[in-house]
Amino acid sequence: MIMAKNILDFRSDERLKKIPFFKYHPNPFLTEAFQELSEPEKCECCGKDTLIKYTGGIYAVEEVDCLCPECISDGSAAERFDGEFQDGYSVDKIIDPDGSKIDELIHKTPGYRGIQQECWRAHCNDFCAFLGYVGAEELRELGIYNAAIDNDRWTEEQKENLLKNMVNGGWVQGYLFQCLHCGRYLIWVDYD
Repeated sequence: MIMAKNILDFRSDERLKKIPFFKYHPNPFLTEAFQELSEPEKCECCGKDTLIKYTGGIYAVEEVDCLCPECISDGSAAERFDGEFQDGYSVDKIIDPDGSKIDELIHKTPGYRGIQQECWRAHCNDFCAFLGYVGAEELRELGIYNAAIDNDRWTEEQKENLLKNMVNGGWVQGYLFQCLHCGRYLIWVDYD
């Protein structure tokens, strides 16, 4: 599991220089969506050897074992396998007349792993950046617990239950997002 202090201070991660930038998933190493390999594997999309492999899922008919970051970033993996990295119906709603934001999220952004169904948060009419897996303790360490749960999604009783039960890696898992425009923190919560 990721350490709380690294969630917000990831820009110094040298590994990020080796991959394209994903605005909706800015550190896919920290979230373990990508892993560095000791031996190269062949990307099933472009056929090139890669030392960085996508470890998340793709909603596709074919089972895909190895994808490189470049084939995800440029959309060729989603196109080749007629797949999506995020379920387009499990996202907060935005107004996206030309469909470019939803296209970038579901076809060109590595997904994250949820207990049940992943949901991608949105704010300021755009999808948020996924920062990582959190529990109440990590949110308190970061000083953002109240900011992350302060919305009309939860009642006061539900907020109390989150404080007691949301543990990183536990049966109530939090997923931290940040608005790309105003900086607001939002969470999605999933239950085992």
